[in-house]
Amino acid sequence: MVLASASPARRALLSAAGIDVEVVVSGVDESSVQEPTAAELCLTLARMKATEVARRLGVEGISVGPGGRLLVLGCDSVLEFDGEILGKPRDGADAVRRWQGMRGRSGVLHTGHYLIDLAGVTVGAVGSTTVHFAELDDDEIAAYVATGEPLHVAGAFTIDGLGGPFVERIEGDHGTVVGLSLPLLRHLLDDLGVRLTDLWKS
Repeated sequence: MVLASASPARRALLSAAGIDVEVVVSGVDESSVQEPTAAELCLTLARMKATEVARRLGVEGISVGPGGRLLVLGCDSVLEFDGEILGKPRDGADAVRRWQGMRGRSGVLHTGHYLIDLAGVTVGAVGSTTVHFAELDDDEIAAYVATGEPLHVAGAFTIDGLGGPFVERIEGDHGTVVGLSLPLLRHLLDDLGVRLTDLWKS
């Protein structure tokens, strides 16, 4: 399997689940894409990433041997909050403003998954998890944003890093918030006739 994402968190999730992946970053310009809903946006971006990497691999003539299959997985996450679609913040000031609005409230983190079998079959789906944020004070927000972590992630927070203590609880799959839902991936693999267990490291 090839992961069309630079996210170390996504790769770590797959590795912890016993799946070794090669990482090929798509280079897709996310800022140029617009969709009416957060769910549609993250799925479109996931599809674009997977499609670009699959195209590149096809051009390079990658061979996986007799009877082998090569799968490309693209993922993308966005936060839906107060009817707005929030990807990565523009800068530190934007991250502070977001946290001042999010603290003590909740949003929905959507992660699009798009899986391409280079034999020509594709499947995609979106996982959605409600995230309840802690009531941070201004000093906590400033300290968190100063670490730089919120600037590189959708919604300006992580659940598996420094931002973890600022998430009071979630409703849904934890992996969706990290950036990749393993149960959803299993279902997508099933749709392609692939067992997740077949991808376990030997």
